Amino acid sequence: MKRRDFLIAGAALGAAGLGALSGCSPTEGAPARAEGGTPGRHWGFVVDVEKFNRVADMDKIRSVCAQAYNIPSIDDPKEEIKWIWEEPFEDSFADMDEAYLPDAVKESGVPVLCNHCEEPPCVRVCPTQATFKRKDGIVEMDYHRCIGCRFCMAACPYGARSLNFSDPAKHLDHVNPDFPTRTRGVVEKCTLCSDRIDRGEAPLCAEASNGSILFGDLNDPDSDVRRALAQSFSIRRRASLGTGPSVYYVLKGVEEHA
Repeated sequence: MKRRDFLIAGAALGAAGLGALSGCSPTEGAPARAEGGTPGRHWGFVVDVEKFNRVADMDKIRSVCAQAYNIPSIDDPKEEIKWIWEEPFEDSFADMDEAYLPDAVKESGVPVLCNHCEEPPCVRVCPTQATFKRKDGIVEMDYHRCIGCRFCMAACPYGARSLNFSDPAKHLDHVNPDFPTRTRGVVEKCTLCSDRIDRGEAPLCAEASNGSILFGDLNDPDSDVRRALAQSFSIRRRASLGTGPSVYYVLKGVEEHA
C-alpha cells in the first residue's frame, strides 16, 4: 500500500469510528464537489526561504490576513485559530533526514498554511462535503455545511485546520463585513484568498511578503512560480505522503523573479 493510501485509509477508518460514536459517518459514493474556479488552473505558492527570513514581516502578513478574513485572536495555543503562521524550518520539514544542512537553513523560519493539496485527504473524509476542491485546485470550505466533527483535522498532515471551540466573534476587534464570520463548532482554514483570485487579485500574504512569496498558476510554464521552480531547488512539506502540496519552498534563486 502506498503511503498516501495508508494515510487516507487511516484517516477514513478513524473518521468512521468517530462517526459511529457521534451518529454520523463519512459520505460514501457521493460525487465530489468542484464548485468555483477556472478549469485548467492550478494556483500555488513558491516561498523563497532565505528571502523570507531577510525581508518578510510575518506579523504584517498575519495581520492583513486576519483583518480581511475575520480570524479571531486567541492566545490559548489549544484554541488558537491559524490560517498562516511561522514555524522553524526543522519542524516544518522534520521528515528530511539531512545531517549536513547549512546552519542558515536549519535556523530559518518558514511560513506554513493549508497546502491546497492535489489529493487532499481532508476532502476524502468530510461527511458533509463542507470541504471540497475547486476546479482550480483550491481546497475550499463551506462553513454552513461544517458540523464540527473534526475528521478533516485528523486527516490533514499539516495541522492547517482549526476548530472554533468558542464564539470567534468575541475575539474580533474588527469585523470585515465582506467576509462571513464563523460560529462556534465550525472548522476553518486558509482559503488561498479565493475571493481575491476570482477578482484577478493576488493573495494578501503574497502582496505583503515583499516578494518572498510568489503566487501563480503552476500549470502555466511562463508564470513566475514555474520560472522560479525551473531555476531553483524546491521542496514541499511531507510530499512523500502523496498529497501533492501546492506550496513549494526554494532555498535560493527566487529573488531573480520577484
